[in-house]
Amino acid sequence: MNTQSRIEETQIRIDLAAALRLSCREGWHEGVANHFSAAVSADGRRFVVNPRWMHWSRVRASDLVLCDADDPTTMDRPDAPDPSAWSIHSALHRELPQARVALHLHPPHATALAALKDPTIHPIDQVTARWYKRLAYDLSFGGIATEEAEGARIAASVGDKPAVMMQNHGVTTFGATVAEAWDAMYHLERAARTMVLAYSTGQPLAIMPDALAEDTAAEWQTYKQAEFAHFAEMKRLLDREAPDYKD
Repeated sequence: MNTQSRIEETQIRIDLAAALRLSCREGWHEGVANHFSAAVSADGRRFVVNPRWMHWSRVRASDLVLCDADDPTTMDRPDAPDPSAWSIHSALHRELPQARVALHLHPPHATALAALKDPTIHPIDQVTARWYKRLAYDLSFGGIATEEAEGARIAASVGDKPAVMMQNHGVTTFGATVAEAWDAMYHLERAARTMVLAYSTGQPLAIMPDALAEDTAAEWQTYKQAEFAHFAEMKRLLDREAPDYKD
């Protein structure tokens, strides 16, 4: 690995550790489960992932485990990742080279929505409209994802979408960078919260007409740089309060 590649991997590790810490602060973590990964090779097949069963509030950049999606002996290693992390993320990094970062979570509102017979996020405000025709749905839950076939099916369901709602399971967001994937998770959980709260009233949803929903979704691209600013601002909080995430 050349010097530039090492520098790039170091920054990816720092950003992914930050994403784990920040997600824990948001209350999105679930014990020591769930997993975030980020590609560190040009082809996307070498990636780092959070270590097996370490609480996210403690994860540092140096703790992240380097894996090769094409190495079948990964789970024989003493530092092997969680079996479901390997099942899902090795498939994602093999099958979706454009999705260099994959954040898989069971956050409360998105998971509640995923538990419904119809988990659709409808365009009822500008945040839910962000996901209009931009969210994949995997409706074929096969149990805790410890088999390679489960990861392959999830990857196949994603297509070119930046996120997938996984029925009876949770959600996964994707991005070319950690910043984009984390901002997507933040707004996906916000959208799910709005849906759950709206459903809780028992009143009919005021769903936008298709043309308005599409226009609103497209307008989010005007604010693309805000995704990077959002993550940078959140990292500044960590720099002040828990800077060891960089170690």
